[in-house]
Amino acid sequence: MKNTISTETQQDALSIAKATQKPGQTKEQTKLIAQGIEKGIAEYKKRQKAKSRERDKLRKQQLRARNQQASTADEMDDDEDFSLPQTQFTPVTWAAIALLLLSWLGFGAYIFL
Repeated sequence: MKNTISTETQQDALSIAKATQKPGQTKEQTKLIAQGIEKGIAEYKKRQKAKSRERDKLRKQQLRARNQQASTADEMDDDEDFSLPQTQFTPVTWAAIALLLLSWLGFGAYIFL
């Protein structure tokens, strides 16, 4: 499979070759230099595509690992919820219980006295 070089790349290579042309250099030599520059640009683009694919693969692997760790952590959190005692009273809860008991004691004393 032969890679076709775009006309834009060919024009860029030719303009670069003409810009660096030495005095007394023939048109054939300039064209050969332009072809070398085209090959260099094509090779650069090919390497950049390969690097981009590798970065994408690595990013996807990291996302999968992160998602897997998150789901594992969620499963562990769910398991831990069942092992914790379900009756943990805060000071506000204790105060509410104490007020409820006092009101029942007061109501009982009111009825019996």
